[in-house]
Amino acid sequence: MMVADQLDGVFGALADPTRRSILARLTEGEASVAELAAPFHVSQPAISRHLKVLEHAGLISRTRRSTARLSHLRAEPLRQATVWLSGYREYWEQSYERLEELLVSLQEEEANRSQPGDPTGRSTT
Repeated sequence: MMVADQLDGVFGALADPTRRSILARLTEGEASVAELAAPFHVSQPAISRHLKVLEHAGLISRTRRSTARLSHLRAEPLRQATVWLSGYREYWEQSYERLEELLVSLQEEEANRSQPGDPTGRSTT
């Protein structure tokens, strides 16, 4: 059940575009709250709330250096989410294959209907 709870937290955290942007910024290295807030038109307390959600989901860790509170990306929960999602890859690949087979079949039927007379397409005259 713990894995499911962690996945819930990760997907909940990733549901917000601001939090996804924060994670993208953290791929470049650690950053302070002020640095993370700079590109957004929101207050530092609002960014701090986003950081708490990310931290609770295990996506970041936070340390204190002097007076600055630095955030660091923790990618392991993202890997776990990717592994979980990859379980659906085979399903979607099979669905696309079935769709492609159906499309080819429909195209062949259409081509056969447009051929007058002999279904092989040879002229009967």
